[in-house]
Amino acid sequence: MSDAPQKRAMRRGLSALMADVGVSASDMAMQTISSEAFVPIEKIHPNPDQPRRTFDEEDLSDLAASISQKGILQPLIVRPDPKVSGDYQIVAGERRWRAAQRAGLHEVPVIQRDLDDIEVLEIAIIENIQRADLNAIEEALGFRQLMEKFGHTQEQLGTVLGKSRSHIANLMRLLKLPDAVQDLLRQGTLSVGHARALINAPNPEALARQVVNGGLSVRETERLARGASEPKGKRATAASPAEKDADTRALEGDLAAALGLGVSIDHASGEEGGRLSIRYRSLEQLDRLCALLSSGIDRDDLP
Repeated sequence: MSDAPQKRAMRRGLSALMADVGVSASDMAMQTISSEAFVPIEKIHPNPDQPRRTFDEEDLSDLAASISQKGILQPLIVRPDPKVSGDYQIVAGERRWRAAQRAGLHEVPVIQRDLDDIEVLEIAIIENIQRADLNAIEEALGFRQLMEKFGHTQEQLGTVLGKSRSHIANLMRLLKLPDAVQDLLRQGTLSVGHARALINAPNPEALARQVVNGGLSVRETERLARGASEPKGKRATAASPAEKDADTRALEGDLAAALGLGVSIDHASGEEGGRLSIRYRSLEQLDRLCALLSSGIDRDDLP
C-alpha cells in the first residue's frame, strides 16, 4: 500500500474522523432520508478488521426489539465493498446491522463515505471506544492500535475521546498480563481492579485463579500480590499459593465453588494437621455458612 492513504488520514486528523461517527440520532431525525439511502441488508457486509469481537446477546435482542418498533434512527456508515462489486462494507454500525437482521428488516438506512482502509480501521476503533462497546482488553488494544498504527499520543486520544491520560495508560498496562488473565477480563470473571493488582506480581496467572476461586476482593488481591512479591525470608510462615501442592489448590477451588466463599487450606509444617480458613464478607454470608455447616450434624458424632 502506498503512503498516500496514510498521509490522507493524518491530514484529516482525529477530530475530522470523529465527525464521521458523531452523527447523533436527533440530528438524523431532522434529516429526510431519501429512498436511495436505503440498501438491502444482504448487500451489506461487516468489516473483517473490526476490533470488536464479542456482541452481547441480550443487548442485541433488546436493540432488535427496539428496531422492530421504531426502526433504525441512526443510519449505518458504509463504503463500497473493496471485494464485492455493488455491495457495501460497514464502517460504523455493525451492532445495528446485526440487530436489524434479528428484527427481520430487509433494508437499512446508510450513509456512504469515501474512506480508505486506514480510515476505516481508525473510525471503527474510535466508534467502539467512544460508545463504551468494548471490554477493558478490547479498549486497551484499540488504544494501542491508534498509537502504533496512526502515531496518536495518549494526550491526543484523551482529548478527542474525553478520557483522561491516566485512564488510557492504566488500561494499556493490562496488556502486560498473560493471555489467560486477559481472557478472564474479557469474560468479566476478573475486574479491572483485580487485574491491575496482579500486573507486577510474580506468576499472575496462578494468583488470578486463586482470586477467582476464592472470591477475593480487590484489597485482598492487592495484599496477595504484595505477599507474593516479597522475598521468601519476609513472608509469613504459612505456605503461599505458589508453594501449595496441586491437590491442595484443587481442594481449595472445589470448596470455594461449593460454598461460594473464599477458602484457604494451610498445612502445618511437619504435622498432619493444619488450618482451614473460610472468608465471608457479610453477616448474611456468615449466617448462611453457619446454617450449612450445622445442618444434618449429630453432635454426638463430634470429636
